[in-house]
Amino acid sequence: MNLEQMNIILDKIKEYQKIILFRHIRPDGDAVGSTKGFREILRLTYPDKTVLLINADFSDYTAFLGEEDAPIAEEEYKDALGIVLDTATKDRISNPLYALCRETVKIDHHIPVQSYATYEWVEEHKSSTCEMVAEFYHTFRDQLKINEAAATYLYAGMVTDSGRFRFRSVSGDTLRYAGMLMDQGIDVEHLYANLYMREFETFKLQAYLYSHMKITENGVAYFHITDKIRQKFGISVEQASASVSHMDSIKGSLIWIAFIDTPDGSTRVRLRSRFLPINTVAEHYRGGGHDCASGATVKSRKEMNALIKEADALLGEYKRTHEGWI
Repeated sequence: MNLEQMNIILDKIKEYQKIILFRHIRPDGDAVGSTKGFREILRLTYPDKTVLLINADFSDYTAFLGEEDAPIAEEEYKDALGIVLDTATKDRISNPLYALCRETVKIDHHIPVQSYATYEWVEEHKSSTCEMVAEFYHTFRDQLKINEAAATYLYAGMVTDSGRFRFRSVSGDTLRYAGMLMDQGIDVEHLYANLYMREFETFKLQAYLYSHMKITENGVAYFHITDKIRQKFGISVEQASASVSHMDSIKGSLIWIAFIDTPDGSTRVRLRSRFLPINTVAEHYRGGGHDCASGATVKSRKEMNALIKEADALLGEYKRTHEGWI
C-alpha cells in the first residue's frame, strides 16, 4: 500500500469538478473493470461532479458490462483531472486527448517502464488494477461509496487478470478485497457465464489449433492464426487472441505464444509463461507487460521466427539452470 500516493489522488479528486477516466488500447477485463468501477464509485460519492469515461477502443468480450460516455469537445478536457488506469506507457492510452487534461493521475500494476502523469501510483506486485481500486475504496471507505454495479466491474477485472485467482500475484489481500466486493451482492454465476461461456465456433477453432500447434525443442508451444483461419471460423481478432489460453496446461511447455494476424497487416502476439518471466522478450518486439503475461507486435515472418527462437533460448536456459519445474 502506498498511502501517500493514495491520499494525493483522493485530494485531487476532491479538488476537481470534472474527472475523465482513460485506459489502454485493446482493453481487457482489468482495463474495463477498473475504469467502470472507479467511475461508478466517484459518481456515487460525488453526484455534483462530472465523471466521464471516454475511450476510442472497445471490447466485445466485456460489452455486457454496459456502455461508456460519448466523446466531448477538446476544450472540455482542459479543466479536468485525467485518471489513466491499467496503462504502462502513454502510447498505449486509448484516448490521446488525455494529454489535454490540466493534471493527470496514473494508477497501474504493470512493470513501470514510463512515467507520463503528474501523479503516479504504481504497484507491479498487485494482481490487477481493479485490486488497487478496491484497495483505494477500502482505505477511504468512510469517505467513498460503492454499490453492486461498481463491485461487479471491479470483481470482473480481478478475476480475469488473476486467472480466476490462480496467478502468483494473488495475495491474501486480493481475496479479502474480492470478498469485500462480493458482499455488495454480485451475481457471480451471471458474471462468470458472461465471461467464460463461448460460441460453438470457438470450440471448433480450439480443436483445429490443437492439431496444428507446434512445440520447439525446449518446449515453447505456439500457433499462428492467419486472417484466413480467423475468417474460416468466424471469430474476431479479440476472440482469436484469447485462444492463447488453450496452451496453458501442456506439461513441459512453460512458455506459450499465440500469433494473430490483424487487418492492418501486423501480427498481434500474446505471450504467456509459467515460473519464468517472458516480458523481456515482448519488449524486444514493440511490447511489454507483466512477468508472465505480455503482448507484442511483429511485422513479418522473419520477426515471428526471431521471437520464437528467442523464447526457445530463454526457456532452454531456464530448464538448464533450474530444478523442480514441472
